[in-house]
Amino acid sequence: MKKKENIVIIVMLVVMVIAIIGVSYAAFSFSKQGSVPNKITTGSITMTYEESDNTISIGNALPTTDATGMARLKDGEYFDFNVSSEITGDVNINYEISAKEVGDGTIDGSNIKLYLTRLTEDGTEEQLMTPETYNEESTSNKFTGRLAGEMSLYTSSMNSSESNNYRLRMYVTEEYNPQGDGGNLTFAVKVNVYGKDRVGVETSKVIMENLNSGSTFDDGYDTFITGEDPNNYVWYSGKLWRAVSVNNEAKTTKLVTQWNISATTYNESGNSAFEGSYMEEWLNDTTVDGFLGNLREPEKFIVMDAKWNATEDDRGLGSITRPSDDGTIVEDAVGLLNIYEYQESYRGTTYEYGYLNNGLGFCTLTPAGMDSIVVILHLGSKGAGGSFTIQSIRPSINLKSNIHIVDGDGTIDNPYRLEGDNDTNLSGTLFNTRYSGEYIRFGNGENNLYRIVSHENGTGTKIVSAEPLKSSGEFITSTFGSNTTFSSSNTIGVFLNGDYLTNYVDSTYRDMIEDSTTWYLGTVGNRTSYKLAKYTDTTGTSITSNVTQAKVGLLRYGELMAGQFNKYVNNTKFWLLTPTGPYLAYYVETDAGVADSVPSSYNYGIRPSLNLKQNVVITSGDGTKNNPFTLELST
Repeated sequence: MKKKENIVIIVMLVVMVIAIIGVSYAAFSFSKQGSVPNKITTGSITMTYEESDNTISIGNALPTTDATGMARLKDGEYFDFNVSSEITGDVNINYEISAKEVGDGTIDGSNIKLYLTRLTEDGTEEQLMTPETYNEESTSNKFTGRLAGEMSLYTSSMNSSESNNYRLRMYVTEEYNPQGDGGNLTFAVKVNVYGKDRVGVETSKVIMENLNSGSTFDDGYDTFITGEDPNNYVWYSGKLWRAVSVNNEAKTTKLVTQWNISATTYNESGNSAFEGSYMEEWLNDTTVDGFLGNLREPEKFIVMDAKWNATEDDRGLGSITRPSDDGTIVEDAVGLLNIYEYQESYRGTTYEYGYLNNGLGFCTLTPAGMDSIVVILHLGSKGAGGSFTIQSIRPSINLKSNIHIVDGDGTIDNPYRLEGDNDTNLSGTLFNTRYSGEYIRFGNGENNLYRIVSHENGTGTKIVSAEPLKSSGEFITSTFGSNTTFSSSNTIGVFLNGDYLTNYVDSTYRDMIEDSTTWYLGTVGNRTSYKLAKYTDTTGTSITSNVTQAKVGLLRYGELMAGQFNKYVNNTKFWLLTPTGPYLAYYVETDAGVADSVPSSYNYGIRPSLNLKQNVVITSGDGTKNNPFTLELST
């Protein structure tokens, strides 16, 4: 039987709303055709919303595919509007575009899809959301001011004079069956824009007010964020973090990195104490070789004498109680989570689904006995590791109570940004002023995403590929060589300084690379310090004589960014530079553990590392994964 045609009229009734907290509240509405600017001016803030048309009409419409609905360009098939600002002073507006069904529509919203793009200067469209079925959020967004019962389309921010043109399309879903519906169907929404001034609002308050799907648990001392995927992502000093808890009295916010940063031997055999361990030393090493030494202005952002409870506890998950403040307390700027803090993160769900389960193994600072520590396995369950074993690291810090959030909404694609760490307009800035972990566009094709490691040579910037090299989506592998002494003439060194430079980076990028870098080849055996990969002994005062010169190399054992940055099911093992003996080399395991007894004849993945010259400058980007830096060589 032939399907009958249906006339679907989709009317865009627009109400533009902005609430500037602490300043004023204003609402605007219109129903006229044409270009209608609506303006709000409150002190230092002026924001304008300009609507070019208020209706989308689809005549004789039938269900359509996403490909067709996303591309419609006839009159009445899309809705264009503008959001612009004139902001002076130290003000930042976080805003959200949403849609709300109005009127007595005769077709259910579950049969309607919305698709939002931004119009770029060259007239192309940038996708801001994939086509989504109309659905109303059950909770409000206290961070932007969006009300509950509306569909969130897009969240962004404004902190300077700018103007953005948006295009919204709506269409009937492909799955809708029009037979027997009677025709003459209608559906209408109004488009809202909400915004709040977030300058001057403390991190702890913003995070707790905007958890979305998450919840909290107050144990009388700390309020923990719990659940599967709450809005608690924070970007600070080139790394993505999760907010874990807020101290009820001090209002400090505990963070832990989302991904594993590196790995090192935890401590000596028979000693599971965090204090005095190799792990504690690496975390609080203020030189270029450690974690603290590569954080941005740590004295400004983090509590330098935070208390870390490292009391022994070998009970099972679900039965762990808060460790006593009279237990084993260590004072440090950087630490690790203990097993109690991990357990509280998944209240209301199970450890498999808790937000701190990142699909990789990592260690806590909780001893399980004299010779073992509590570790989290890659599926999220609890395990134990020998005190002398190599453990993957997710550093933890405490943000000071006076640190403010100025951007973001706490989601993984738009994490919170901190005042003083939210640099904008970086074009022309020297690249060697930036921070470990920040992302860069470098190289060709699918292998063009890199991260900053450190500024080890003082003037340049050491970078590494964000993941092992691929070819047509598949990881490429190589043997290390006939032995584990890296050079530009052994198997992996020949590839990196030959094929890689020819086929993976073009001349534009090659010219940015230092012609020769010193690569440290210190041997690190079992149960020893990360410092031996670079120095003659654990004092870190004398550089090893085991070095080689090459343009491209690999990361060494214990170096920053030498961990995994994806779940074990989506990555591959990859080589490190450091030998454990004449024919054994370190590599990083797919669950982010580091193994050492690996013959150099094995085939593993490759993450090229290299130093960029001191006159490389930034041309665009903010260093996040979604907006990496682009670079050029300054003359």
